[in-house]
Amino acid sequence: MRVGLITADPDHQLLADTVALLTPRHELVAVDPEAADVPGELSDVYLLKARTPRALALARSLEARGAAVVNSAAATELCQDRTAMAALARRAGLPFAETRTVSALGRLDPARLGYPVVVKSRHSRRHDLVARVDDPVRLAELAAAWPDEPVVVQEFTPNDGWDHKLWVVADTVFAALRTSELSVGKGDRLTLPLPLDDLPPGWLDLVRRVGSVFALEVYGVDVLRGPDGPVIVDINAFPGARGQAGAPEALAALTVRAAGRRPVVRVPL
Repeated sequence: MRVGLITADPDHQLLADTVALLTPRHELVAVDPEAADVPGELSDVYLLKARTPRALALARSLEARGAAVVNSAAATELCQDRTAMAALARRAGLPFAETRTVSALGRLDPARLGYPVVVKSRHSRRHDLVARVDDPVRLAELAAAWPDEPVVVQEFTPNDGWDHKLWVVADTVFAALRTSELSVGKGDRLTLPLPLDDLPPGWLDLVRRVGSVFALEVYGVDVLRGPDGPVIVDINAFPGARGQAGAPEALAALTVRAAGRRPVVRVPL
């Protein structure tokens, strides 16, 4: 079996550990979407770890040629647009944070906000904007730094200060607690193990339903424990899931199963 890794970072822990499990029985080929043309010889399956526009374009071209791609380009692209993500989740009845879109942060009217709110870049990417805004002064600071940034605005969900990080590979769920980046800097966040038995009732079914709604096989869901139950605040295609025991084994098994089959490329309506 030949496996293509669509990534600019093949040494990423999850990928590297998965590669170690699949070799030497299988051939692993790293494809840097920022530097490479579409490979001439198709692999049996591709793992789409990169989420840049060029990576998505490469994945779509491979799917058009009949390749299996995990996750599909369409499902991955959907998770890059927080407006589309929220709309689909709420249509499906998932408890996603109420979200509205503003074409540019500089156009957001401070008088129309019910503070506190959370402001995020509409398009998810490295070093994007994610910030809690408690008053017009903070909003003005962000608008000065990101005046033309398309953003989404979410109501702030009162919570205990911990993000529940839930990762899914095929049907296997992994979990951790991480201090919210809204309360501490990204570099200061603390991650703690979270046994699945400690999750509130119904949360496992909820996170698996996200995969069905978004046509994802490898994904992450950020959930807050709100006063009225779980609130989903973000969904990520092919997250890192660093340090999660069993994640490389689950990904290796999924890769073998996916090889040679037609990909799931339906676009949620």
